[in-house]
Amino acid sequence: MTTTLTAEAPASGAGASATRPGDALAGTGALVRFILRRDRIKLPAWLLGMALLLSMFLNGVAELTKTEEQRQDLLRIMEGATGAIFGPGYGRDDITTERYVVGVYGLFFFVLAALMSLLLVARHTRAEEQNGRAELVRSAVVGRNAHLTAALVVAAGANVALALLLGGVMAANGYGGADGLLFGASVGAVGLVFAGVTALTVQVTEYSRAATAMAGTVLGAAWAVRAAGDMIEDYGSPLSWFSPLAWSNQTRPYVDGRWWPLLLSLGLAAVTATAGYALSGRRDVGAGLVAARAGRTDAAPWLRSPLTAAFRLQRTGLIGWTVALTASGFLFGGLGEQVADPANMSEDRIDMFGGSVDTLLDGYLGVITMFTAVLAGIMVVLGVQSARTEETKGRAEPVLATATSRWAWFGGYLTVLALGLVAMLLIVGLATGIAAAVAESDGSYVWDLTAAHLAHAPGILVMLGLAALLFGVLPRAIGVTWAVLGYSLFVGFFGEIMDLPGWARNLSPVEHAGQPPLDDVSWPATVTLLLIAAALAAAGLVAFRRRDLETT
Repeated sequence: MTTTLTAEAPASGAGASATRPGDALAGTGALVRFILRRDRIKLPAWLLGMALLLSMFLNGVAELTKTEEQRQDLLRIMEGATGAIFGPGYGRDDITTERYVVGVYGLFFFVLAALMSLLLVARHTRAEEQNGRAELVRSAVVGRNAHLTAALVVAAGANVALALLLGGVMAANGYGGADGLLFGASVGAVGLVFAGVTALTVQVTEYSRAATAMAGTVLGAAWAVRAAGDMIEDYGSPLSWFSPLAWSNQTRPYVDGRWWPLLLSLGLAAVTATAGYALSGRRDVGAGLVAARAGRTDAAPWLRSPLTAAFRLQRTGLIGWTVALTASGFLFGGLGEQVADPANMSEDRIDMFGGSVDTLLDGYLGVITMFTAVLAGIMVVLGVQSARTEETKGRAEPVLATATSRWAWFGGYLTVLALGLVAMLLIVGLATGIAAAVAESDGSYVWDLTAAHLAHAPGILVMLGLAALLFGVLPRAIGVTWAVLGYSLFVGFFGEIMDLPGWARNLSPVEHAGQPPLDDVSWPATVTLLLIAAALAAAGLVAFRRRDLETT
């Protein structure tokens, strides 16, 4: 029997309402609640993590601003090319704890807010389309612009909450609440700008990784333009004003606070978001404005093993992180002579850099080496999280349904990340050593700094092992590794100054390598760290083999 379905005429006014502009936003409220439900752990972790980081910076810098000698020491960090890397250095004529934190460490919060926002928008727009969920959701009563609007609403709310939270931290630590709120607003404004930028980039490409990479490139360019502008002229040149990071710097909290530069940030956020809406209407769901390049019908012969497949998936991240860290290492290595000049340097700063005027440069390079190693640890954790994404998105299951074992699949990721880490530190160490050797006319720094970077590899491999163990035992808790990274960074910068007890400093895996090239590498500690890393990774592989796969 054949049944014919005949569409009924819509009720009075229904046909007209289907074309009303408001229908494009239908279901936005439900999607906002859905995003908040999905990010109920991730989003608070971002916000509370940044608030905790600000509190740690305030407590650490407070120890460095007690005397005039210490403040003069910090003045050198805020001057010249070194200062321009972080910001224009407003208020350096009368340095206080709050001025130094917002003027130097403010850059870290700008970058973190931008990353939080761009990842959030890409995750809940382009990633939803890429995985096919957006098309399924839109089959219900959901407007075309609802996904993008919901993501931008949550991003805006997150940045407003961040502004209030950072302002509250400043006030709770005894610093002016109004200026603290201005600093928080300047950080939130950067987040809003890059939420808008990502709303634009997710329309261009079919893939969320490419969209976030493009937004990240804009962030890097914004920093480069701002830094170059601040190097051209003291307190910033006209070139600086072409960067949204400079607009937040220009608010000048705790100096002569100004709110009006944030109007530029809000304007750019609105323009980019509007452009994102306009371009969204010019493409199909799941497609990008730039068509994806057709791939090969068959995989290349070298991709026929779990190890090489893992390398292919991690290749872009490895190259990107290596290029970024190499550039920063070359820059900081060349600035060593300026930063480590013993003139007018306080005793605390000398203690931080090794405790002797004769070893200030080696001490400074040791701190930079530790900082680079911790940043390399970010790449390692992201790599393990990408393996988790392959699992939850269902792409690992068909691979494991073949003759590929779980040991080979996850072990391939760990091997690529471990070897990639060592290669990255080798390249970055060479670049930093070459820059220092040219600046100091001493070729020995090439080998010394290369060896110093490699000496930190075992500590970062311990973090890789921890992430692997969590992946196998409690995969939803991989984010705990971020806390270890943050703690290691804090101990490296402020452990000596704050006179932390030995047991507290030893909780950081990178602390056991010492401070090469200032210190000799402790080979027993290196071997111990490698054994711990191997044991953690092995335990993670065993645990992964025994648990069920999780897919969403």
